[in-house]
Amino acid sequence: MSELTTIARPYAKAAFDFALEQGQLAKWQEMLQFSAAVAENEDVKTFIHSALSTTKIAEMFVAICADQLDQYGQNFIRVMAENKRLAALPAVFSLFVELCAQHQSVKEVVVTSAVELTDAQQAKIAKAMQTKLNSDVRIISKVDKSLIAGVIIRYDDTVIDGSSRGQLSRLSQELCL
Repeated sequence: MSELTTIARPYAKAAFDFALEQGQLAKWQEMLQFSAAVAENEDVKTFIHSALSTTKIAEMFVAICADQLDQYGQNFIRVMAENKRLAALPAVFSLFVELCAQHQSVKEVVVTSAVELTDAQQAKIAKAMQTKLNSDVRIISKVDKSLIAGVIIRYDDTVIDGSSRGQLSRLSQELCL
């Protein structure tokens, strides 16, 4: 089983990285779960290990999965078939689920500032957010010159607006009341 895990690890990591980049972790988890279930079927196992060409095996596997796979999922299956790794799909799915669980324990914090933040500033914000969220954080830094000064911090559904623009807006609202 450890050999199968070794084979599956780079595929799971590639699928995870792509799904994360596209913001489609749940969709990829569903596609991989379905593909893994298909790969575990006894008739499909026999077919995967047959003497047919890898292209033919890939096309039949994709046809079996039908609408359960988007174009990227189909390409993923084709690459695995080309490398004769379709039998590793259940292990790929299992490792993908583990990667998702690890990712969810790390919070992404988007920090938008008027100027590029230094490493020291990012580290200070990261430490403060780790304490506040009681979780590991990953800082994603963005620049928005319209802020004038200060930062806007976003995580989950929360926004902390410490920008000059935000402060001026709040002051304007207070004066209008």
